[in-house]
Amino acid sequence: MTTALLYHPVSLLHDTGIHHPESPLRIKETLSVLSEADFDALDRREAPVIDKAKLLWAHTKDHVDGVFQAIPDTGYVAIDGDTVICKDSGEAALRAAGGICAAVDAVMNNEVDNAFCLSRPPGHHAERDRAMGFCLFCNPAIGAYQARNEHGLQKVAVIDFDVHHGNGTQDVFWSDPDMFYGSTHGSPLFPGTGSEGEVGVAGNILNCPLPSGAGSYEFRKVMEDKIFPGVQDFRPELIIVSAGFDAHREDPLASLNLEDEDFGWVSRRIVELSQKLCQGRLVSILEGGYNTHALSRSVALHVRALMNATD
Repeated sequence: MTTALLYHPVSLLHDTGIHHPESPLRIKETLSVLSEADFDALDRREAPVIDKAKLLWAHTKDHVDGVFQAIPDTGYVAIDGDTVICKDSGEAALRAAGGICAAVDAVMNNEVDNAFCLSRPPGHHAERDRAMGFCLFCNPAIGAYQARNEHGLQKVAVIDFDVHHGNGTQDVFWSDPDMFYGSTHGSPLFPGTGSEGEVGVAGNILNCPLPSGAGSYEFRKVMEDKIFPGVQDFRPELIIVSAGFDAHREDPLASLNLEDEDFGWVSRRIVELSQKLCQGRLVSILEGGYNTHALSRSVALHVRALMNATD
């Protein structure tokens, strides 16, 4: 038993243009770190293309059709002020969503202990009916519905420690009492959602905004005092992590002050929580992180925590 790494080279061809922070360099530098000897035991798998019908678990048909109609033959198309696509973006998005579904399958079929999906574009800002914030489809929610619709699970929890609130995951889960979303994020910050008063149809949404300048103490305290107890009370059968590393103090897009080891700590704690609640069933997928050096170091700690789950 081991940790799976889901990846496909097309993620490097999703070209967002010069100077865009969500660039292929994020994956290139992280792959370089994960090629070191410490990570030889990873079960490396190719992320498959998802059946487009599965995108409808989280999105409207108009949204799915609109994304693919917007894919250009050459050059770039800006869906909004932040979200840019090119000719390879459609396949990259299909493999990002397909990767998390394959990761869920591998964990649920007991092929691996847990899994990390190194993919782009990210997903947690994509709402039911619109792409935004670099995201085309809501990968974590699609993974959760893969667990329900293909493996019969009822309750799935998503833990999101990206510095930006995952408005997309919240939107998809809002009216589904058997899906839990718990988020720490900076506030005020894009996308402007994620207040403590946003709780979902059945208290299944738990938002824990952190003020600008917050660091290790505040982050760890809100995780221990609110997020982890909320997940424990929900008692999921699988935990999915929206693993964003842009709350790092070196990240250019926000103003929280986490250190590398905060990501190692939270990863180890989530592994422990999964072992306590759901037989270690845990799937993680990359969201943000825009200083490539800080990102690759933090991902290495995150993946190492997954690999050490059964030590």
